[in-house]
Amino acid sequence: MHWKPFFSRPEDQRLTPELLADIQASFDRAAADEEHFPSTIDPRIYHVKLIREHLGALAGKRVLDIGCGKGRFLRVLREQDPAAEYWGLDLSAEMLRFVPPEIHTRRGSMTELPFEDGFFDAAYATESLEHAVEIGRAVAEMCRVVKPGGRIAIIDKNAAAWGRLKTPAWEKWFGRKDLERLLARYCRKVSSRPISYWEDVPPDGLFLAWLAVR
Repeated sequence: MHWKPFFSRPEDQRLTPELLADIQASFDRAAADEEHFPSTIDPRIYHVKLIREHLGALAGKRVLDIGCGKGRFLRVLREQDPAAEYWGLDLSAEMLRFVPPEIHTRRGSMTELPFEDGFFDAAYATESLEHAVEIGRAVAEMCRVVKPGGRIAIIDKNAAAWGRLKTPAWEKWFGRKDLERLLARYCRKVSSRPISYWEDVPPDGLFLAWLAVR
């Protein structure tokens, strides 16, 4: 049975050690599936462009991909702006094996990031927050590790489109205002909008983007 798509009180769901182990095992197995969990991504997709535009010039800055998987977005960002310091965080050690060695990696949970306060200039999460279970805690952690004035971007699925894709039991999708409210607890500027995978294709309601300034 699936959790309901997004929540009125995200704190009600708990990421138990057993559930965390199940999620990790699922992604460890998925690492062998290059078709559905690829190591690379088309650099022309709008997800990439939006992250680049919102994060701004990255030279000399430290950037974190939260739930980076095999590092597909990090690869593109590093190719486009190699003067930044890139980090990838993922629960699955098997996924992290595919991340290029030039990118720093850490294994860990989104709800307990293994970094000190304000360690990063920018952070983003693309289709990964949906797996965090304790969403409020994960958002708080994302904001904690970004310094004041830093940029944060989240791209994930729209609760209004729930049911269009097969999902694991723990996955949650989000309403625009729900995540806006969570981000606004820690960020001075928050906005959101529907987006498409391609810039010249109108949004079909599946993806939303939340953009914040710490």
